[in-house]
Amino acid sequence: MGPTCMGLARLALAGTVLLGLAGGASARDYREPDESTLDRHGHYRSHDGSEVHRPAKTRDGAKPAGATAKCRDDTWSFSHTRRGTCSGHGGVAHWEG
Repeated sequence: MGPTCMGLARLALAGTVLLGLAGGASARDYREPDESTLDRHGHYRSHDGSEVHRPAKTRDGAKPAGATAKCRDDTWSFSHTRRGTCSGHGGVAHWEG
């Protein structure tokens, strides 16, 4: 590959990476759950720097507002990203919307 082709290949790769990053940073609205429906309280700081409600079960077993995944130990996760979701809770049983 000549110098011009190498430059174009690098530019194409950089564009692909930027598009991938933009797609992963979607503007999703996250809602805090109603604390009165949960059996556990508290927050943790996610790897992306956001404050997230700790996984919890609901008193009536229903899906709480803001839940993004159901963990294998029947807790609901409110994680803002998929990385590390339900770690310490048996992993993700299923993802919500």
